[in-house]
Amino acid sequence: MRECDTIAAIATAMTGAGIGIVRVSGDRAFEIVEKIFRSKKTGKKLTEQDTYTMHYGNIVDGDEAIDEVIVLLMRGPHSYTAEDTAEIDCHGGVYVMKRILELVIRSGARPAEPGEFTKRAFLNGRIDLSQAEAVMDVIQAKNEYALRSSVSQLKGSVQRLVKGIREQVIYEIAFIESALDDPEHVSLDGYPEKLREKVDNLIQMAEDLLIHADQGRILKEGIRTVIIGKPNAGKSSLLNVLTGDERAIVTEIAGTTRDILEEQVRVRGLVLNIVDTAGIRKTEDRVEQIGVNRAKEAVRDADLVLYVVDGSTKLDENDREIMELLQDRNVIVLLNKTDLVMKTTTEMVERMFSKPTVGISAREESGFDRLADLLEEMFLSGSISYEEESYLTSIRHRTAMKEAKESLKKVLESIDCGLPEDFYSIDLMDAYESLGKIVGESVGEDLVNEIFRKFCVGK
Repeated sequence: MRECDTIAAIATAMTGAGIGIVRVSGDRAFEIVEKIFRSKKTGKKLTEQDTYTMHYGNIVDGDEAIDEVIVLLMRGPHSYTAEDTAEIDCHGGVYVMKRILELVIRSGARPAEPGEFTKRAFLNGRIDLSQAEAVMDVIQAKNEYALRSSVSQLKGSVQRLVKGIREQVIYEIAFIESALDDPEHVSLDGYPEKLREKVDNLIQMAEDLLIHADQGRILKEGIRTVIIGKPNAGKSSLLNVLTGDERAIVTEIAGTTRDILEEQVRVRGLVLNIVDTAGIRKTEDRVEQIGVNRAKEAVRDADLVLYVVDGSTKLDENDREIMELLQDRNVIVLLNKTDLVMKTTTEMVERMFSKPTVGISAREESGFDRLADLLEEMFLSGSISYEEESYLTSIRHRTAMKEAKESLKKVLESIDCGLPEDFYSIDLMDAYESLGKIVGESVGEDLVNEIFRKFCVGK
């Protein structure tokens, strides 16, 4: 089978660097590398060496020395792939890495497919599918909190939770089947009520995971942040300050921004995926109205809204319309232009709109420490917490958990309707299968291939 081949790939970035790694995995890994490796110690054979040992020498093509290297040996099952694995640590030049990879392939390996090393770790049972996906999350982590969650998942935090729920579900399935097969020795008297209590607990566990799943998305992908306000309130100036670049056009002419601008910034470790929108006001300009409509649409999908108010002018009907639009949203009000004579104060805004308000000056870049404080309070120690051990950060995981919850609810419906116990077993098995999708015990080959296709080749 193709999974039994010995595979090879460059495991480091294809760019000039101090160190490069060519990874080889499979039953013939040591044998293949031995063909092109000449140890500094005469007569040393890689195939006879112990696991977790390093060997200094040269990679050669016939009599030609290609590079001075160190070869690291890891015998299966105690390696990343759970197979014999050799890693050639060479100099990180693009040409030299390609040359060594070509020699490895010529000696009997084949080029690895995207994610194939991690796929083998999954197929060989060293990690489950949730842990395999966490590998890519670790690589793509954008901040400390995303990394912490990904490492936790890589260690098996999601696996333990999901498998714990599955074990409870399969126990009930086995009990029902035993009772139906042997009613003389296994009684179902009073069982529906006992099952109801257990299923209620399982549904609550699923709901808790789904509640935290949105926090997991924020942790992994960043905070979807929309800047909104009236024209000329300073939205584009705010974006430029946060990005540290003249990203948006800033003029004294109201309505300059007609479309959506998107940028990603970091504030004290938090990632903000910022969308700057057109100013919201009543307008007869058809193009500007399209921008206003897009701004309102962006608000609906936002995790956070930064509402910029021009403190040098009085609040008007447009402000009231914006406040009404944002009433049930997660909002920080930024009272801008504190460097000018203020006609609107933070107290006035907070009386009209019970949201946290901070005075800033985008022109003088003042007040932004307080904004950072509010972001930390809101997303690190407030309603959204990063202290949970496990998050369902994948859409696939969240979908499977929702399916499991719905199947468990059907069990309760069957109990309420007084249906026979074998009906419980059907829905419990559906829940069991849905949970299995998360850890990879109930997924098809096509889905597995699709997941690993998103990985880089050397991983």
